Amino acid sequence: MDETEIRKALERHWAASDASDFEIEHDIYQEDAVLEYPQSGERIRGRRNIQASRVAQPSAKRFTVRRMIGAGDLWVTEFILAYDGRPSYSVSVMEFLDGKVARETQYFGDPFQPGPSRAQWVERIE
Repeated sequence: MDETEIRKALERHWAASDASDFEIEHDIYQEDAVLEYPQSGERIRGRRNIQASRVAQPSAKRFTVRRMIGAGDLWVTEFILAYDGRPSYSVSVMEFLDGKVARETQYFGDPFQPGPSRAQWVERIE
């Protein structure tokens, strides 16, 4: 799979994620893919288990991709994942093997107010 095809697969994946189309969302994964969430110490093995864990998530989710960058078999997507309208700034690191995701690691950061020590230099992002 060349980089253009990987980018298209990722665009389809994130659009399906936003639409809660769980079948298309998980087409991108190998059957034995591994998904890790380092901040919560979770590892999920297998495409079907990854999909089931996301189907079971009770919150309404929306995905806004900010940027995707990658080369070869390593791709990073920066996105905002809103759970019930509350944003979580997120990064997904995907490793491809034979055109499908073999391993994904996702990192999440909740919004916070700028510290007073740097407030005079801060431009607010909306």
